[in-house]
Amino acid sequence: MAKNTTLKKFEGVFPKLEEVLLDHAKSYNLPEGELAWYKQSLEANTIGGKCNRGMSVPDSVSLLLGKELSEDEYFKAATLGWMTELLQAFFLVSDDIMDSSITRRGNPCWYRHEGVGMIAINDAFMLESAIYTLLKKFFRSHPAYVDLMELFHEVTYQTEIGQLCDLLTAPEDKVNLDNFSIQKHSFIVIYKTAYYSFYLPVALALHMLNVGTAKNLKQAEDILIPMGEYFQIQDDYLDNYGDPEFIGKIGTDIMDNKCSWLVNQALSIATPEQRKILEENYGRKDKDKEAVIKKLFNDMELEQRYREYEEKVVGEIRENISKVDEREGLKKSVFEAFLAKIYKRSK
Repeated sequence: MAKNTTLKKFEGVFPKLEEVLLDHAKSYNLPEGELAWYKQSLEANTIGGKCNRGMSVPDSVSLLLGKELSEDEYFKAATLGWMTELLQAFFLVSDDIMDSSITRRGNPCWYRHEGVGMIAINDAFMLESAIYTLLKKFFRSHPAYVDLMELFHEVTYQTEIGQLCDLLTAPEDKVNLDNFSIQKHSFIVIYKTAYYSFYLPVALALHMLNVGTAKNLKQAEDILIPMGEYFQIQDDYLDNYGDPEFIGKIGTDIMDNKCSWLVNQALSIATPEQRKILEENYGRKDKDKEAVIKKLFNDMELEQRYREYEEKVVGEIRENISKVDEREGLKKSVFEAFLAKIYKRSK
């Protein structure tokens, strides 16, 4: 039977990949000091997260094959998984600069490390380039090499247009609720999160096993993109209604002027008086104004609205999973595993 990978096993693959990346840099006679910097950037920005996206690749390969992976199969799948973590690292280093963030994973953001500053922009580029170094090293002779390369390029672009829409819709220093809409929120979460977090790991697994047919990829996309949107809407909900001690962070979406699901739901049903409260209090760095918005959300029964949304969307996802055609190598169990991890999560 298929077996979930562990973080320890997954992280055990990274040193070999890091060695390949450093050897590649050495081949250009990169000086020792700069080589040490690259090594530090790789480790600080790629290791230390939950690695859910990366581990989803070997998990999906295992489910598609219906068995525990051999050592070679696991290494190849985990290598593709680490490429998704490098992509994530590239996005996070860049995102933290754009958002002027302070901490990441409990440590100072990379650009805030002593002596780093805006050198982090170039470091982000090098994290992205590392994907293609590894892809060439380990998959150059794979029949789906071009498909894998194009997949990474396309998903990177999709995430970037999602980020563009997010940045222009909800700048922290300029509140304009007229910019917000349920449709815009959907665009942002689908392109900024769903493609690289949900679709990418499964598409990589399908290509690795040479079953990345147009039909299989379309079925995967039709299930995983709504699932990714549901996941982000959960995040928006938990930011306000989750237990900070359980989640491990205090929600800041209201004060940060985020184009979240909750505020868009509120705007869609607000009376003129409620709209005025939103206009005067949302997106302000003020605890009292945040409390006003939280009370308004409660008065508008947005928690119940979310519960109804959750049951509706999960019902639709389950129905789509039940229709999966398994004759070309796709398995319903891949999607069931994803859904089981996120349905009614509380952190």
